[in-house]
Amino acid sequence: MEVIETLVTDSIEVEDTTATISTLDSEKSKGEFVWTLQATWQLVHTRLEMDQEFDQPVCKKKKLWETVAERVTAKLRAAGNHDVAVKAYECDLKWRNMLATYRKNAERARRLGPQSVHWEFFKAMHEVLGKSREEIEAQRKAKLNGTKLGKAIASKRFTPILPTPTPSLTATAFPTRPPQDVLQLYLELQERKLNLWAQQKALEEKKIEAINNLARAISSLAQDSSIQLPKD
Repeated sequence: MEVIETLVTDSIEVEDTTATISTLDSEKSKGEFVWTLQATWQLVHTRLEMDQEFDQPVCKKKKLWETVAERVTAKLRAAGNHDVAVKAYECDLKWRNMLATYRKNAERARRLGPQSVHWEFFKAMHEVLGKSREEIEAQRKAKLNGTKLGKAIASKRFTPILPTPTPSLTATAFPTRPPQDVLQLYLELQERKLNLWAQQKALEEKKIEAINNLARAISSLAQDSSIQLPKD
């Protein structure tokens, strides 16, 4: 049986090379940066080189993307593209699109094997982004080794403060009952519902009766011709 495989590619790159742009759209896009293959590779290399900086718990992503844009622009100009200038938000948006494509290809590689992926950027990105959780945890522990916190943990002088366990709400509010009492509990609940319904019904009837009495009193006052307003 012949197996037909579909290739996952960067949707942004395909759109840039095949879409027909009208005269009005081309006028609007004159100031926008066009991601060529060379520019995309420069973005990939630069962003992956700074992956540890982006992975810090506390970091200013806007500042980091400005640095990425500056480095990509410098590399492109050094290669002969003197009029090129890429902005930070353009790098950020392009990288987000590439990450989405990478994740689709990574899932494909997991199911069908790496040989099934033909996206040119996959190998370079997967070498950095495809690390297992164990590798990431080992790297974080290695970073802590030289710090005061790491030394305190190693010498067992660091005592973490754990939250005080609270009793389960279900266990306190609804104590367990033996199986034979389940039917009795159900009947009790149904009886309570009926009592509440009867109380509500009686209350509504009292409200209606009060409204009718008030209406009759107003009608009686209106028809009583003997009531006169006091004169000045």
